[in-house]
Amino acid sequence: MQKANFLITFLILFICSFIMQGCIKDTCETSHTYTYYTPVYKTKAAVKENIKSNLPTQISMPGKIFISGNYIFLNEVDKGIHIIDNTDPSSPKNIAFIDIPGNMDLAVKGNILYADVYTDLVALDISNPLNITATKFIEGVFPYRYWGGGLAADTNMVIVDWLKRDTTVYQNCSNNSNVVYLGRDVFFLSASAQNSSTKATSSPVGTGGSMSRFALINNMLYTVSYQDLNIFNISLPQNPAFVKNVTVSSWNVETLFPFKNKLFIGSSNGMFIYSVSEADNPQLEGQFAHVRTCDPVIADDQFAYVTLSSGSTCGGFTNQLDVLDIKNINTPVLVKSYPLTNPHGLSKDKNLLFICDGADGLKVFDATHADKILPLQQITGLETYDVIASNNVALVVAKDGLYQYDYSNINNIHLLSKISIIK
Repeated sequence: MQKANFLITFLILFICSFIMQGCIKDTCETSHTYTYYTPVYKTKAAVKENIKSNLPTQISMPGKIFISGNYIFLNEVDKGIHIIDNTDPSSPKNIAFIDIPGNMDLAVKGNILYADVYTDLVALDISNPLNITATKFIEGVFPYRYWGGGLAADTNMVIVDWLKRDTTVYQNCSNNSNVVYLGRDVFFLSASAQNSSTKATSSPVGTGGSMSRFALINNMLYTVSYQDLNIFNISLPQNPAFVKNVTVSSWNVETLFPFKNKLFIGSSNGMFIYSVSEADNPQLEGQFAHVRTCDPVIADDQFAYVTLSSGSTCGGFTNQLDVLDIKNINTPVLVKSYPLTNPHGLSKDKNLLFICDGADGLKVFDATHADKILPLQQITGLETYDVIASNNVALVVAKDGLYQYDYSNINNIHLLSKISIIK
């Protein structure tokens, strides 16, 4: 009997313990170290006043490149443009910096450089690279441009920098987000999220990289952003005029490559070919769809070369080179796909095809036959992003610097110079 009472008492206490636990608030708190960013603003008037030649600065986050004459124009992401005197490719000189907050793209025609300033376009007179002046601003032509952290553009104020500090945040275990937004002007980014990875008809037109969103054809400047193809008349180069924008038959448009009277547009889900025979009225002529991924594109008279890469905001898992037959421009046909590691920018000089294959470096191929592209050389030890190959010199933007290689002898490609990046 006593044994039975003991068992009943034990059972009651055991059940009560579970009931009491159910009444206790179940909480879990964890800590995360975040990098805390606060934007630094200037008025748009102050920003415009400072868009001019300033003292050269160290390169820390290189982006798009453009070559015009003896000068290299190198974008410093969201900061401005470095001007590099490349008269001697073996000894390039960083001579000036143009402060352009929000700058990502550029193109050069004659003595005029065109650049984006967040949502605006600016035309700059670069006749004297040490005394550059703005000649025209066109406001609001890039409405899809956002600042870091998803902050939308303001009509009167411009973010010119970010104040950064680390902080520890305590939060509920159920919040697993890497990014925490606090109001309009502040956001956090966790350390783990950070680590995951510019007479008119005779004006010479420079050469841009394959990652560019700006393209020049005759008296027109074309730009792309998200889903728009924007058209500017630059018959008077110093006084560009916005014509209109055209909705591209895609979304997340990434790159723009001009060839003769055609525009080759790379997007997350395909390549699109527009005719600009009517300069201010581009018409879709052909397209080639693929799975979602990033894809810069270049072209010649017969073929288009498209690199597909994964591991970015574009999504997708494909890493390859697609070669498309475009002799019938209305119906591009895939000739062959070539596997790569993580390709980005590319360039072609005659039968030599240069591909930036991420951490695998710069790869050079014999592209004499589109269906049998053969590897020739590989330069390792650098993580590459974009390349312009011309006149036996390959200009390469890499994670740790701006490289120039002499490929006059394809069997003896050698380094001419390097401008290091300072983090």
